[in-house]
Amino acid sequence: MQRYIDRFLRYLEIEKNSSPHTLLNYGLDLKGFQAFLGGLDLEKVDYLLLRKYMAGLKEKNMRQKSVSRKLSCLRSFFRFLCREGYLKNNPVLTLMSPKREKHLPLFLTEEEAKLLIESPSLNNELGLRDRAILETLYSTGMRVSELVGLDIQDADFIGGVVKVKGKGKKERLLPIGDKAIEAIRRYLDKRKKETAALFLNKNHKRITDRGIRDILSRYIKKLSMNKGISPHKIRHSFATHLLNRGADLRSVQELLGHANISTTQIYTHLTTERLKNVYDKAHPRA
Repeated sequence: MQRYIDRFLRYLEIEKNSSPHTLLNYGLDLKGFQAFLGGLDLEKVDYLLLRKYMAGLKEKNMRQKSVSRKLSCLRSFFRFLCREGYLKNNPVLTLMSPKREKHLPLFLTEEEAKLLIESPSLNNELGLRDRAILETLYSTGMRVSELVGLDIQDADFIGGVVKVKGKGKKERLLPIGDKAIEAIRRYLDKRKKETAALFLNKNHKRITDRGIRDILSRYIKKLSMNKGISPHKIRHSFATHLLNRGADLRSVQELLGHANISTTQIYTHLTTERLKNVYDKAHPRA
């Protein structure tokens, strides 16, 4: 089975342009499935065996989101095997997807976002860098993986846009606000190391996802905020604040880089207060 896994992952990387994050997770998922089979030939995998595998995942109290991802991985894997002629029948076709849990994303209020962004000191290079990172995350709503991949040449200060490489290596242009541009400029003016990467760690290497999370955790602790705030929560806040101020869902979808608008629609649940205000003002019997 290992050779099929290797071919499948190579197919995802070369032909589908899947992200390193996807390749890593799918590789781990298939390794777990391989361990479950215990040397059994793939030709002998059937609906009942797959049901047993899924039941085992649930018995481990695995989150629905993780179970759904593992099933999605198996769907892609067996579809690939059948298309390439390695298997005749696809046992996953009749397997139903588990109902996914829907959790409303946590987000900062506008006041909390302002407080967080303005918390770094502007008296040194690292403080200026942290301010620029927080301003950029909130100004653009980009993913942390997109932020760490930014090069200086990706930022168009005159045009007010930044080019990011998202999931599946798809590029898109995002508007970036004046405050974020100003923060980046101040940081670059103070920075001692000349290199292509936009944001550097204290060792003057390209900053990592983990580095961004550590920076955020430090300021959350400094402000005594207790919201489990991650870089993704800033992305949630970006989307929610735009919708609260009247942005349309389709535009927010494009800014976030969501392939399907159904992914973006979860944010509409967070705009109830704005809708209630509109209702109170417009309805004659409100």
